[in-house]
Amino acid sequence: MGKHGKTIKLFLIDGEPNGRLSCELSNWTGKAFKIPRKQIKISSDREELSGTGVYILLGKSEKSSTKELAYIGEAEGIFKRLNDHLSKKDFWNEAIVFVSKDENLNKAHIKYIESRLYETAITVDRFLLDNSNIPTLPKISEPDKAEMEEFIENIKLLVNTLGYKIFENLREPIDPNSNDKNDKFFIEAARGAKAQGISTNEGFVVLKGSEAAQTTTNSFPKNWIKLRDSLLNDGIINLENNVLVFASDFLFASASAAAAVVMGRSANGLVEWKLEDGRILKAVENEK
Repeated sequence: MGKHGKTIKLFLIDGEPNGRLSCELSNWTGKAFKIPRKQIKISSDREELSGTGVYILLGKSEKSSTKELAYIGEAEGIFKRLNDHLSKKDFWNEAIVFVSKDENLNKAHIKYIESRLYETAITVDRFLLDNSNIPTLPKISEPDKAEMEEFIENIKLLVNTLGYKIFENLREPIDPNSNDKNDKFFIEAARGAKAQGISTNEGFVVLKGSEAAQTTTNSFPKNWIKLRDSLLNDGIINLENNVLVFASDFLFASASAAAAVVMGRSANGLVEWKLEDGRILKAVENEK
């Protein structure tokens, strides 16, 4: 059964595209706010922020050039907590807040949501997390758990829609009953390059366990050298038994970027990535 379309209502609170906005999903009791750090102080005018909710602080990481940084939290007084974070945490430049329009979220509910969101973000591993403590999962009733899981799915949907992939898997699980199985592409080339990858809506994902060329050509462009070095520094690629191995899946902006880093030379990913049957990525894309 296919997924149904959804209606999302965005409201620019200050009439500015880069300012504060509220976000609602049809037939859902939750409500989201996206608030730039500079506009937290003036958000005392939002009555919804005086109550209970969960929030995500988002910004850049000084420790990684390939991953952004986030903090997932909960509070019974959201506005006060966000103000506290202005002085305690300086990495973030934007906050996404989730509250209930019917004020039906209690402390156990928001603790449950916080813990589940943290668990998902750790599993997905797209962002580094600034949380110093692992949020504990409280015991709630079975009906409440079902309701909160639905609330969480809508949070994930809206966070993704607002442009943050913190809860979004790099690749969807392959459905054995589907004809669209996200076929794996392969590269096997000089200097130890032996990799697998898949094409996604976001770019091209090189899969965990793939091997990159141990050296680069003299003409290897500086931007790819910088990216390769970043992947090595961040532990995305590790040296194991004299082999450069991807320690986790990694999303590249394009198939060519992925091919270049894997092969250690300039490369046209549309031609270099091939299915097991020999078809190149360009040919597969033209078929769709």
